[in-house]
Amino acid sequence: MVSPRNLVLSLLVLVAVAFSDGLQAQAQDSKSSVLPTGGGAALLDPGDTVFLMLDHQTGLFQTVKDIGISDLRANAATMARLATLLDIPVITTASEPNGPNGPLMPEIHEFAPHAVYVPRKGEVNAWDNADFVEAVRATGRKTLVMAGVWTSVCVMFPALDAKLAGYNVYAVIDASGDPSEMASRTSLARFVQGGVIPTTTNALLSETHRTWARPEAADLAVLYGLAAPNYAAVAESYAKAQQVATEN
Repeated sequence: MVSPRNLVLSLLVLVAVAFSDGLQAQAQDSKSSVLPTGGGAALLDPGDTVFLMLDHQTGLFQTVKDIGISDLRANAATMARLATLLDIPVITTASEPNGPNGPLMPEIHEFAPHAVYVPRKGEVNAWDNADFVEAVRATGRKTLVMAGVWTSVCVMFPALDAKLAGYNVYAVIDASGDPSEMASRTSLARFVQGGVIPTTTNALLSETHRTWARPEAADLAVLYGLAAPNYAAVAESYAKAQQVATEN
């Protein structure tokens, strides 16, 4: 028996394929020249982006109170899947995985097998570790998308340092976690004050996706179903409408 979750994901794939095929056909049929609009100039460039997954350690997860652990892990895993799909480099790190903070969640390297792990020597701030900074520089990319646990420490500290070093820095708030709502609100304010751009997993997915007229559309649709489960309702209603239209 097919599970409801897998059925929904299958429907999302069908929606994306139909949508993508239609848009690509329109683009091929169009004879008019399309002038550049400048749209997307303010958005991040996936070709200049690297994902930094900071201290997603299972021991630290037990202290997170501003987001459900299952949501946090699902969003971090979605980032890993997105990075693999769009060929975005991923760097992971942990200050001390053998201590009480625990090992890294395995989903990141499972869904992003190209991810590079950089061990640290106990530094709380990943940007204090020369090997980590060099791994970032070696990518040649200037847009850093960070997520981690805790948001107020493991993400905040390297984010502010990287911003000062001349990088464009984003913090994915719902793929990160803090010990309290107050810590989360304070982190958000400090990010904005320091020039770090807060975002969410769903926004990151949309910002890198840009258009359904691309060959990865069906796979991206699956990620939308993971990042925003209620989006599955769109697939269900579309599938039903198509069924009724066909029958009539």
